[in-house]
Formats: sequence, structure tokens, C-alpha cells
Amino acid sequence: MSPLVTVVSSSRARLFACLLKLGPQQVSPRQLHTGVSCAAKDHYEVLVLGGGSGGITMATRMKRKVGAENVAIVEPSERHFYQPIWTLVGAGAKQLSSSGRATASVIPPGVEWIRARVVELNPDKNRVRTDNGKEISYKYLIIALGIQLDYEKIKGLPEGFAYPKIGSNYSVRTVEKTWKALQDFKEGNAIFTFPNTPVKCAGAPQKIMYLSEAYFRKTGKRSNANIIFNTALGTIFGVKKYANALQEIIRERNLTVNYKLNLIEVRADKQEAVFENLDKPGETQVFSYEMLHVTPPMSSPDVLKGSPVADAAGWVDVDKETLQHKKYPNVFGIGDCTNLPTSRTAAAVAAQSGVLDKTISRIMKNQTPMKKYDGYTSCPLVTSYNRVILAEFDYEAQPLETFPFDQSKERLSMYLMKANLMPFLYWNFMLRGHWGGPAFIRKVLHLGMS
Repeated sequence: MSPLVTVVSSSRARLFACLLKLGPQQVSPRQLHTGVSCAAKDHYEVLVLGGGSGGITMATRMKRKVGAENVAIVEPSERHFYQPIWTLVGAGAKQLSSSGRATASVIPPGVEWIRARVVELNPDKNRVRTDNGKEISYKYLIIALGIQLDYEKIKGLPEGFAYPKIGSNYSVRTVEKTWKALQDFKEGNAIFTFPNTPVKCAGAPQKIMYLSEAYFRKTGKRSNANIIFNTALGTIFGVKKYANALQEIIRERNLTVNYKLNLIEVRADKQEAVFENLDKPGETQVFSYEMLHVTPPMSSPDVLKGSPVADAAGWVDVDKETLQHKKYPNVFGIGDCTNLPTSRTAAAVAAQSGVLDKTISRIMKNQTPMKKYDGYTSCPLVTSYNRVILAEFDYEAQPLETFPFDQSKERLSMYLMKANLMPFLYWNFMLRGHWGGPAFIRKVLHLGMS
């Protein structure tokens, strides 16, 4: 073996061999990424399922521990999105193009990108199977598959999105329709929904309501708008401190909130929405709308439902403090696909990533995990085009605020952080494994007392 070959890393050697097979005329720029399919192995020390925020972040962190050539990500999507900004896209305050980048650009350099969808998990044999029939084994598995949008569980959707007046900030295909419906609004009911299921970013369904009200005021349409929030929940927000602040805004801006109403049908051709009354089974109410924003029912990804790694509800069954699987010690979960009893947000994923990094480090050394996740999550409640209530809280639904002032107040500074600083942190720090949440900043600002 020549000296040149001996210094080439194994992943680069595989890529080089692949390129030789293809020939110079058959190699596209995209294939220069080490995730090129013929370079993929069938065993990795760390296998990550999902290329969303949790998956990319953890792959970056694991690369530092075991080397890039020993880490792979299974992810079918060609685009990666920073979804928290879609609230502002739906309100016309940001462009959709600013929220997405090519998946290839966020995969950690040297880490294998397996462009496929996982269709079966077999933790008893430390293997997974993908939709192209490939079986991949692992030493450690990180499940970061996110949450599934179930628009089809509402009668009349998703086909109803072909009609005007209806949008949803939860999908890349429908978020711009929200902005179009907002612009086209003339008079009547503007209805915003919250489903009878777990959702990601539980504040988002009402954020677009506040932004729409602000837009109507700005364009002189407010007096013609009846703004309605129909929620399947029994409260406006799960943390009392912030719920009180939101109730005051709802009162001041004359917004209507109906509790325990769950959207079950959209008659887009008639501009009607049908809701079931969760307190009175069998009873329904029909609302006409001039604008309708739909938050879809959500569930765990189908591949997890009934899987050995899932609980009875289909979520990855992990210890809430360490994020290690309760049954399989070499399996871990992060983010929206887990049964962690906290809100599903990007901020939660950031905090979880720091804990999970420490957990896996100790497991790899046959040590007991010490770092504990306290359930920290953050929800920047956008209440207008220049104000945000920054809700931060823990497993106990108690405020866990970073700044030494009352964050239940609407503030311009918090809006600027939501709109500009957080996306910057996401792309440049979190996905690169350098942001594990604001715990350190909180301690500094609170003089070490929190």
C-alpha cells in the first residue's frame, strides 16, 4: 500500500473509489459530499435517524467523539428548514426562502448522509431498515425523527388548501397561503385552530392570530374582522404567568377564544369549518370563515408507532432526565418524537442536545449518566410585528427565565431576538454543536442563583 493511501481517511478512500467507478463525466457537484450513496457502509458506531434540528445537532456532536467516518444520518429530505420562523413568514414579516437551506449544506463534513427513509427499527439486533431495502447496524442509535403532520385526519384536507382563504404555518407548502389569505381578507370571521393532539411549538397557533389582528389594524380592516381562536385545550397557555398576560391581550384586543372545540372538517368550497365540542360528544358547530388558519393534528412518525422503542402512544420512550431509552441502553431520543413531558420546540432541542451529549459520553465510558435535563423549553410568543412575550419554563410548568426582568411583558428586544438572533444562533451555533441552550447565560445574569 502506498504512503498516500495510508494517510487517506476511510471515508475519503471510499469516496475516491466511488468517483473512480463513476468516472469524471458522471460526477455531479452534489456527489462530492461524503454521503454519496456508493460510499455508504452498513455499520456505524453512531447512527442518527432524522436530519432535522435534533439529528443534525447530535451528528455534529457525535462526530467529535467518534470521528466523522463513524457517524451517519438517515434523512430523505433535500431541504432543511428552520421552522420557527414560519410564524413570521405566514404574517408576511419574513420570506420563506430565508427559512431553508440544502440538507447537504448542514450535514457535518465527513458524516455519511444516507438519503433514505427509515421504515423499520430492530433494537434487539441493533439494526434499522430503510425504504430502499438496505439494512444498517449500529453501536449507538439516536432517534430524532420529529413529529408527523396529519392534515388528512381533518375531513376535506389537505385538498382544501387548493382553495383560497385557508393556510397553515406548519407546512412549507401552505405557509405562504396564510399570508395570501391575510392579504385578501375583507370582512367576516378570521378563525385560528388548535387540535386535540400534541403539537410542536404549542404557542404558534395563537401567534398568527395576534399577528393577523395587528395586520388588520395596520390596514384598516380591524373593524370588519371577527377574530376567533378555537382551541381543543381548556386554557390559553400551560404556564399561568404567561397565560395571565395573554388573557389580558385577548381582552384588550377584543379577541374571541372558544375552548374545547376541535376542528374535524373543512368545507373549503363553502368557506365553512366544522368543530366538535369535546365537552359534549356528538355535538358540532359550523363556522363560516373569510380566513382560516389550520394547525393540523400531529402524531409520532408512523415508523415509530408499534415499534419496540415506542411507548403505547407511539413516542420514543426515554428517561426524562438523561434521554436514554428506558429499555435499550444504546438507544437515545431527542426532540419532538420523544415522550419527554415538555413543549416541543427548537429551544427544547437545544437544551436536550447538551444533556444528551453528556449522557452518551458517559455511556460510551461505561459510566452512569450524571447530567439531568430539567425540561427547559422556550416559546417566544409573538404578539405583534414588533413585540414578543418570551416564555421560558421547565417540566413543572414553572417560569425558568433567562433575563433578570419580567418576561411576561411584551418587548421589542424579545421580538428582535426572535426574528434575528435566534435564526443566527440556530444556523451558526446550534447545528454546529455549540449551543446547548441559555442555562449558562441565565446563571450569569441571575448572579448564579438560577
